[in-house]
Amino acid sequence: MSRHPGSSALLRIVANLSVALTLALGTLSARAQGTAAGAADVVRAFYVILRDTMMNGPTLGASGRYAKLEPVVRRTFDVPFMARLATGPLWTSLSPLQQQRLIQAFDRYISATYADRFNEYSGEKLEVGADRPFGADVVVPSRIVAANGKPVNIDYLMHRNGATWQVLDIYLDGTISELATLRSEFSSILRRQGVGGLIATLNRKADLLSAPAVGASRPPQT
Repeated sequence: MSRHPGSSALLRIVANLSVALTLALGTLSARAQGTAAGAADVVRAFYVILRDTMMNGPTLGASGRYAKLEPVVRRTFDVPFMARLATGPLWTSLSPLQQQRLIQAFDRYISATYADRFNEYSGEKLEVGADRPFGADVVVPSRIVAANGKPVNIDYLMHRNGATWQVLDIYLDGTISELATLRSEFSSILRRQGVGGLIATLNRKADLLSAPAVGASRPPQT
């Protein structure tokens, strides 16, 4: 997938989100010149692609949204680090192959979750604030404001990974850690089914979210 939206998508985004797009394109230009982007700029660039995906959501369908977002998620999130933290102490006992398979399944699950949650555009505003220090890392605050004015606050904990900033964790309303929630869920699955069961569960959920059967109801998530 190209990092730059197509011309028609670009025109729509410029018309609706000119400030964020200008910042994001500056970020992409800086990357092309070998300059590391700021943490907040990384989130802004992610939101530009996310919003464009929402605007084209019904046309793209679940699999199309997933295909568009997966490379962006892999670039924006430190998926290997997040997978290790979510797995917990058991991670060090896994073989390199098991670790790689778990990272791949975790990547698919995150991408499919975003593709499912942000499936259409209804006038939402995606806003990103200035980053603030958090120990050796930074927190980037953001808000997704619905058409009725109701905001959802989402904070991104980010760290340096080489020359770039990447997401480590996501906090809903500033307090609910996505990684802590996943670690609790993963721990339960690992106790019952082992690492193979966890990998299968993540892949199954990703399949359900990214390519639901036409006319079929989605089974409850566990």
